[in-house]
Amino acid sequence: MPRVKRSTNRRDSRKKVLARAKGFFLWKSKLYRIAQEAVEKALRYGYVGRRRKKREFRALFILRINAGCRQNGISYSKFISGLKKAGIELNRKMLADLALNEPQAFTALVEKAKSAAA
Repeated sequence: MPRVKRSTNRRDSRKKVLARAKGFFLWKSKLYRIAQEAVEKALRYGYVGRRRKKREFRALFILRINAGCRQNGISYSKFISGLKKAGIELNRKMLADLALNEPQAFTALVEKAKSAAA
């Protein structure tokens, strides 16, 4: 029988896949071939989920800013337009945090946006 020199590559890659599949249901965590398919699918879902998370958070930020704007008698689009005209460069994450936790500061921003838009 010929001598095979490939170090521990095959065993290591299989152990890596099975380690990633730890906690999966039944054979998906025990058998290599099935575990490999499950791990690949899980990695695809993770990739998509990381991008979807950004979308969902942006939508949440816009929703919170809009709620703060409505309390101060202005629409979201007019508020954002007024901020740009006033030269205030705050991202939506910061604006949402202000709308939620610092209503007085957000009201001051709304007033600046209203005056810049008019």
